[in-house]
Amino acid sequence: MNTNYHTSVLLHESIDALCIQPDGVYVDFTFGGGGHSRAILDKLNAAGRLYAFDQDEDAWSNEIQDDRLIIIHQNFRHCKKFLRVEGVTKVNGILADLGVSSFQFDTAEKGFSYRFDAALDMRMDKRSDLNATTILNTYSESELKELFEKYGEVRNAKTLAKPIVDKRQAHRIESVQDFNDILEPLSFGAMYKYAAPVYQALRIEVNDELNALKDMLTQSAELLEEGGRLAVITFHSLEDRLVKNFMKSGVFEGEVEKDFFGNAPNQVLKVITKKPIEASAEELKNNPRSRSAKLRVAEKK
Repeated sequence: MNTNYHTSVLLHESIDALCIQPDGVYVDFTFGGGGHSRAILDKLNAAGRLYAFDQDEDAWSNEIQDDRLIIIHQNFRHCKKFLRVEGVTKVNGILADLGVSSFQFDTAEKGFSYRFDAALDMRMDKRSDLNATTILNTYSESELKELFEKYGEVRNAKTLAKPIVDKRQAHRIESVQDFNDILEPLSFGAMYKYAAPVYQALRIEVNDELNALKDMLTQSAELLEEGGRLAVITFHSLEDRLVKNFMKSGVFEGEVEKDFFGNAPNQVLKVITKKPIEASAEELKNNPRSRSAKLRVAEKK
């Protein structure tokens, strides 16, 4: 395993939260550097099984050689379909770490970070057609404004959208530096504080991350055995809100619909973590990128 690929966040907390049965069937929806998967395998006996998903082909350079591990090169939004292909319809526990790996942020050619000049790509799955360059050069001014407001909560989204459209009329926006040249005059104070949510918004749009998360959560609730655990680690408020709402009520937005007897038909999970679990002082010291991580856990009723 490539130990430089990524440091697993909330590792012990998330594994403990799954209450792993040694002979159970588990799913790691975000294999990444393999840290969480390895820790799950350590808890399983010879009869146990772990199915690991990751759409990023680079993640599989970290593949663990273990007969109990079955790897699936797909987006977790298709989990039910591809687990069925493996003959799996029910599982005892599911873990999803939604963070972008350190490797992805630090690999310039992926175009995830404003820190390295490279082509603006941002695709988790290279098989996808849509990338950040296409968005910046083809979306209308109103579409760009909505994107930055919705996915980055960027305060001056309208002010940002216009110079993007103006700039591309004279010169196609292709690289991180091209885009940073537009961002810099608009930033409030430190460039990194302004650029980070803007790049986040683009990445979410490229990979359709929030809709994929909704698909995964809905299917996870169906896949879990009674008493099975779902543990999800989020890194920004948009993800966390969806996970919190779904675990609590079975819906993503709005009021919970209840029947005549006061039962909520969509509420199939019981929340285990009333408040999200966050990184300890020791973990924050060793891995500053864990500062925004929140772990929420629920159990199938």
